[in-house]
Amino acid sequence: MIERRDETDPVSKARRLSAPSLPKRFYKQAETVVKEGQYVLQLDGRTANSPGRNRIIVPFADLAAALADEWNGQGEFIDPATMPVTRLANTAIDGVAPRMNEVRADILSFAGTDALCYRAEEPEGLVAEQSRHWDPVLHWAEERLDARFVLAAGIVHVAQPQATMEAIEEALQKIAEPFVLAGLHVATTLTGSALLALALHRRELDGEQAWVAAHVDEDWNIRAWGGDVEAEARRAKRYLDFRAAELAVRGE
Repeated sequence: MIERRDETDPVSKARRLSAPSLPKRFYKQAETVVKEGQYVLQLDGRTANSPGRNRIIVPFADLAAALADEWNGQGEFIDPATMPVTRLANTAIDGVAPRMNEVRADILSFAGTDALCYRAEEPEGLVAEQSRHWDPVLHWAEERLDARFVLAAGIVHVAQPQATMEAIEEALQKIAEPFVLAGLHVATTLTGSALLALALHRRELDGEQAWVAAHVDEDWNIRAWGGDVEAEARRAKRYLDFRAAELAVRGE
């Protein structure tokens, strides 16, 4: 059965008029070319630019391959919503590179209220799940980063020790590559945890482990009460952004 569009429906008309206009695809082939150890995105042999008019150059092979695949995967129109690696590259080049210390400070602020530090008191099963996924990361941070975090019950804010925050700041200062820092920031904001992002960067966790750990509470509620189609769709989109961030964070 063919669904007919009601031209008199004011809601449908408003949606069509407010929908963003996508640019038409203007190139046939995208590729990344190695120059001085970096990967330059080229469209039909011409170097592509970011929205800030900077050349799109990425530092890692797998990230470069994913970038070219995104551009080659576009149809008649270029849809930025389907290009998480490109968005990450633009962010790293235009937004992070000139503001490294500001980005580090923002990640540090997440560490001050890290999601892994706020624990449920009940039910028992959720408490156990949080401990199973989160405690190993906290132990790793204490042993490898010299950062001992204080835990809290519920959502009441607890201040972290100054020595802990200084240790995390020191770890962030060691990250000098804008793409790694951009990926770390994206991973932090998507998971609510600077610790999960740092553990991913240091290869203490792989991407799937970090993603599962970030969604312990949400998955518990889904098992208890069922899922929501729209929420699942939003999570799927966030996961694509997380996978792009993972490539950058791990330097791949």
